[in-house]
Amino acid sequence: MNAAVRAVVRVGIFTGARVFFVHEGYQGLVDGGDNIREATWESVSMMLQLGGTVIGSARCKDFREREGRLRAAHNLVKRGITNLCVIGGDGSLTGADTFRSEWSDLLSDLQKAGKITAEEATKSSYLNIVGLVGSIDNDFCGTDMTIGTDSALHRIIEIVDAITTTAQSHQRTFVLEVMGRHCGYLALVTSLSCGADWVFIPECPPDDNWEEHLCRRLSETRTRGSRLNIIIVAEGAIDKTGKPISSEDIKNLVVKRLGYDTRVTVLGHVQRGGTPSAFDRILGSRMGVEAVMALLEGTPDTPACVVSLSGNQAVRLPLMECVQMTKDVTKAMNDRKFDEAMKLRGRSFMNNWEVYKLLAHSSIHTVAVMNVGAPAAGMNAAVRSTVRIGLIQGNRVLVVHDGFEGLAKGQIEEAGWSYVGGWTGQGGSKLGTKRTLPKKSFEQISANITKFNIQGLVIIGGFEAYTGGLELMEGRKLFDELCIPFVVIPATVSNNVPGSDFSVGTDTALNTICTTCDRIKQSAAGTKRRVFIIETMGGYCGYLATMAGLAAGADAAYIFEEPFTIRDLQANVEHLVQKMKTTVKRGLVLRNEKCNENYTTDFIFNLYSEEGKGIFDSRKNVLGHMQQGGSPTPFDRNFATKMGAKAMNWMSGKIKESYRNGRIFANTPDSGCVLGMRKRALVFQPVTELKEQTDFDHRIPKEQWWLKLRPILKILAKYEIDLDTSEHAHLEHISRKRSGEASI
Repeated sequence: MNAAVRAVVRVGIFTGARVFFVHEGYQGLVDGGDNIREATWESVSMMLQLGGTVIGSARCKDFREREGRLRAAHNLVKRGITNLCVIGGDGSLTGADTFRSEWSDLLSDLQKAGKITAEEATKSSYLNIVGLVGSIDNDFCGTDMTIGTDSALHRIIEIVDAITTTAQSHQRTFVLEVMGRHCGYLALVTSLSCGADWVFIPECPPDDNWEEHLCRRLSETRTRGSRLNIIIVAEGAIDKTGKPISSEDIKNLVVKRLGYDTRVTVLGHVQRGGTPSAFDRILGSRMGVEAVMALLEGTPDTPACVVSLSGNQAVRLPLMECVQMTKDVTKAMNDRKFDEAMKLRGRSFMNNWEVYKLLAHSSIHTVAVMNVGAPAAGMNAAVRSTVRIGLIQGNRVLVVHDGFEGLAKGQIEEAGWSYVGGWTGQGGSKLGTKRTLPKKSFEQISANITKFNIQGLVIIGGFEAYTGGLELMEGRKLFDELCIPFVVIPATVSNNVPGSDFSVGTDTALNTICTTCDRIKQSAAGTKRRVFIIETMGGYCGYLATMAGLAAGADAAYIFEEPFTIRDLQANVEHLVQKMKTTVKRGLVLRNEKCNENYTTDFIFNLYSEEGKGIFDSRKNVLGHMQQGGSPTPFDRNFATKMGAKAMNWMSGKIKESYRNGRIFANTPDSGCVLGMRKRALVFQPVTELKEQTDFDHRIPKEQWWLKLRPILKILAKYEIDLDTSEHAHLEHISRKRSGEASI
């Protein structure tokens, strides 16, 4: 929420508006006085890394009554405020819409009572409202992700990871209860992110006789060699008759029927707390910018809208359509129409559920899986998902160690169900990964494809995985054995694979950078007048530097894609000199490792040190390979799991399509694809078509969506620049959104 507040304040001030904080939610609006205070640029400094909300939030009975809303209107009119940005759940947003619909009546009542003048009433003749959804449950229809959900998932996964280590030592069953009285999103994504044995969610109660199925599943996984069972329960879980299923009920069942050592953990409010994740900070910032744009363009005729996320795009939806649909879900669940409730939750929720169902339940083709390029967190989750979906479909699944090199040397083995057990939360690459390309080993690779009867290849990796795919396409002319379908799942911290907005591993790297920047900013806040220059990875791709700059509140981020000169560096130094005169006496500058061969990190550090003499100290920090490591974030685990499942489903179809006279022969462009997130959908694109869109010298796509977010970074750091608003979101209708493309 704080990232959104900060973005609204700074972009509001940037556009020339006066911005006010309303402290303590609607209660502050009703009480007025000191609760409504003008915000300054500095007043939102150091907010990004704080959980909760700095301006406070409160449930308010007064605002539910007309008398309370009358007082709130009076407080706004007296200050000339006619635009309201509301960050909250469906209750807060419904209240805002009621307030808006009554506005003209409230004004005439105030005028009759002599509390406002005719001139004041004319000046404030209409109220614009835009909503941002802040809710850890992700229970608001119309958006794929609400502000706060990703951070809540981080808290849950930290706990699950901690629990699994002890559970494996003791051979235990853990029942974990997470929040979600009416929405099972947290439970569902947690189960995907930790490879749970079973999940209970309110939207899809288990079938009759579920107790038998559950106990059978748990004993099956034990006999397969697993020392641990995890069951995730949403607090609102119910059976088909509407009777609650509690974590204690499940524990008692497992102990009674199986005699397993079983523990219950109820996570409670810990899920709401802590530092926001990088995803949430960027989401809050992007939505805050869009909210200001929506308010400035508002007219008396535009309906109150809510800014939401569809895939990777910000969209505007009519507020009351979303609220109505959210209420429809509750009604459908109360009426026991669970299929309808699932559909109303939207594509993203449905996709997660389908993948869970596939993964959780136990014409053979042979498909091989491999990692290529540098290690990235989430690679193992993608391998696990690919292997298990392949096995469920009745395929034989092989794993290749050490990338194309291992494929040439025959470092290949068959993977069973338990081979990939517990892989979801592990960082790096369990299979081993190398940057070697296939071209020079075509002969050995072809021989091994024949020897192991490989009929399809899933390649999980970075730019080398993509270029390796292109080489395989070329090699088909010389070697018939290479005419098998293959799919590349982008997995690299650099996020530089053409054909995808996101790569597996990037979110984890961003969070690592963010955590480091937070600590550095904290130390700078203590010492005052200090500027930190931090070098991030990414090759020539400036994604990490830009997004980490946005999430950590950097003053500048130097990247290769946006050339800069000594005059730009000078302007940045001057900007920081001015900043040191304010109450915010610290600076943070990010530099992508290959942004400029001459303006190195040392050069920039020396320049800042020289120019800042007597005004500020400079320090530098090269983050290095720590950005690749660590346990994957919930986003990366979930994204990798879905990508693996989708890739394997595509592969099965392609192998059947390519079956000719007893063998596989795939020679069409669409039999070698990159699976990528493009705006709102996961799409398969032939590698040969993506060639045109690639800058091979610098190993980056020619067009990159995130460059459009660069101006936001500069505005939030108080630079005077022009904001290109040509590509902002237009108001859409939710019904169209529901029948739209798949989203993640």
